[in-house]
Amino acid sequence: MPMTIEPAPYAVRLATTPEDLIAAQALRYQVFIQELGGDGALVDHAQGLERDSFDPFFDHLILVDRRIDPATRAHVIGAYRILPGNRRAAAGRFYSETEFDLTPLLSSGRKLLELGRSCVHADHRGGTAMFHLWNGLAEYVLDRGIEILFGAASFHGTDVTALAEPLSWLHHHHLAPPAMRVRALPLNRQEMDLIPADRLDRRAAMATTPALIKAYLRLGGFVGDGAWVDHAFRTTDVCLVMDTGQMSARHRDFLIRKAGT
Repeated sequence: MPMTIEPAPYAVRLATTPEDLIAAQALRYQVFIQELGGDGALVDHAQGLERDSFDPFFDHLILVDRRIDPATRAHVIGAYRILPGNRRAAAGRFYSETEFDLTPLLSSGRKLLELGRSCVHADHRGGTAMFHLWNGLAEYVLDRGIEILFGAASFHGTDVTALAEPLSWLHHHHLAPPAMRVRALPLNRQEMDLIPADRLDRRAAMATTPALIKAYLRLGGFVGDGAWVDHAFRTTDVCLVMDTGQMSARHRDFLIRKAGT
């Protein structure tokens, strides 16, 4: 008797309906507001939606669990919001420009893509969910010829003393080259050079570095100069920057295979 092969439960695609976007914002509310204690001017606590004025300009890459009825708005179990550089003028600025001086990137003349609001539902972490989102992002990047990826990535909490080890490790070992070195803006700027390089413990630094940041570093990413303390979201943010043409050969080959070339 032939085996019946069930379709994969996950699908990655861009949000195409108001229901998709609401489901992504509901997931963001669970993660950034309920779990991490953040807040914002346009957060809708009554409806349980984390949103802001930038949402209409972004593409929203979503990871959908096909087994969940979209009418429940729980079908989106992973999300990434992404803004191509050619939409910056319409949005007024990149979201990251509230925290970082992006002049080196803006003056480069290269195709930019801002990443943000990356999250996965708690029930789906530690599995393949993030892998699926990264695959979807790779296809988006290749289809549009994106050359530089960037965006704010967060450490939970605003106690910089507790984050001194990982921030210092990033500064000493993963600082972006001058041509890509964005800078954290005052007044919430926090220097990252808090512990001398010869006193750092790599294992301790990596143990307290969020998985998303480590993933970017493995791909060949860098961080900008200085962190930015986001008191509203209760996070300490670094700006990650990655040149898709300079990423490690292993990961570049993976992307090329994804493109079918």
